[in-house]
Amino acid sequence: MLPDAFSRRLSLLLGPDRFFTDPASCYVYGYDNSRNHCVPEAVAFPLTTEEVQAIVLACNEFKIPLTPRGRATGTAGGSVPEQGGLALSLERMRRIIAVDPANRAMVVEPGVVNQEVQDAARPHGFFWPPDPSSAAYCTVGGNLATCAGGPHAVKYGVTRDHVLGLKAITGKGDLIKTGAYTTKAVVGYDLTRLIIGSEGTLAVITEATLKLTPLPEMAAGITAHYRGIESCAHAITRIMAQPHIPSALEFLDRGALDLIRAHYPDLVPADTQAMLMIEVDGGQAEIESSQRAVMQACQDPALIQVQPVADPKSLWAARKALSPLLRDIAPRKINEDVVVPVSRLPELLTGVTALATRYQIANVNFGHAGNGNIHVNLLVDPDRGDELQRAEACLSEIFDLVIRLNGTLSGEHGVGMEKRPFVGREIDAATMALMKEVKQVFDPNAILNPGKLFP
Repeated sequence: MLPDAFSRRLSLLLGPDRFFTDPASCYVYGYDNSRNHCVPEAVAFPLTTEEVQAIVLACNEFKIPLTPRGRATGTAGGSVPEQGGLALSLERMRRIIAVDPANRAMVVEPGVVNQEVQDAARPHGFFWPPDPSSAAYCTVGGNLATCAGGPHAVKYGVTRDHVLGLKAITGKGDLIKTGAYTTKAVVGYDLTRLIIGSEGTLAVITEATLKLTPLPEMAAGITAHYRGIESCAHAITRIMAQPHIPSALEFLDRGALDLIRAHYPDLVPADTQAMLMIEVDGGQAEIESSQRAVMQACQDPALIQVQPVADPKSLWAARKALSPLLRDIAPRKINEDVVVPVSRLPELLTGVTALATRYQIANVNFGHAGNGNIHVNLLVDPDRGDELQRAEACLSEIFDLVIRLNGTLSGEHGVGMEKRPFVGREIDAATMALMKEVKQVFDPNAILNPGKLFP
């Protein structure tokens, strides 16, 4: 139960249309795409940095847990208000404050949708490279919170590579400004990169200065079809070992291909067991040379066919449809986004397949193979005997495999609630203790997204 004085303060600050306490209205703000659900006791909708600061200060005074959130497209439970308290929805902070093509910058509030950034940048000849599959719905704030990536991260990098600076409210209520309005800036610590990916545990971002990238002159696609997963994985390592960097390099296994075949029957040959969707971009001459080099790297005795695709948009339509389609074939999906060095992908993919077979768990793998980021999906019916327990045991061994291959447990989805129990396998005790000390400095009363990230 929230203290009456706290509720009165926020009611006066925001009014009844921006401060909800009735359970029915709060209910929908208790979930994200992980399907975890914890109902907050109240929901606040600030419109300004000053309002966010006032809310954080009030939560400090009354020791109220505060969970920042955008559109709840995350898959790790990072925006689920696990300890109740206040859900701080930033979805109404949707201003694009400035578009500055001369300095290749854009200043936005956290509730701006990723696609809105692209739409504002495109007329000036620019784009913002982070392109998660939820780009039409997810917010910039959510992209910043998880350091989102997407297919084009292989060439252009992830969210933290495309942010110049931030305005944010720390957990103790201080307004801070990080970074600079320039691409070169080495004064002080790099707090921008520290806050990006921290999942709202250190500060609430209220404004971001994004670094824009020139749109490529053109893009072209390549598809490569293989009779086996291992030969496909070795082709990935050859592609990434040559100088022509693809703008996207996506891998799909047989399970993913069966889903695509059901909805796009003419896109994938029936005997394809593994597939690469590849994009190259640049000028005409650059594209032609890149296509030749990539197609040569695709050659393998198990190759069925490799061919250019004039319009890569059809590739991404099929690829981005995969995650929603998985929900149609199993009541529950355990979705992980592990990353290993590209050279270790053959070991990862064959190892995951072997583990899923041993535990008798349906398994679908796809992802951003160009940077070793594979979305491992274990498809489970919790009502079918001990299937959920077998899936959890399988996942534990998959994480052990990833660590042995010098990888990481999360590439772009964050830790949230889902991966919290496994963090200690990747981060040693001394490093984790230092991270907790950093959290204490930013958020001494532990009100910001409490319980997330650390076991």
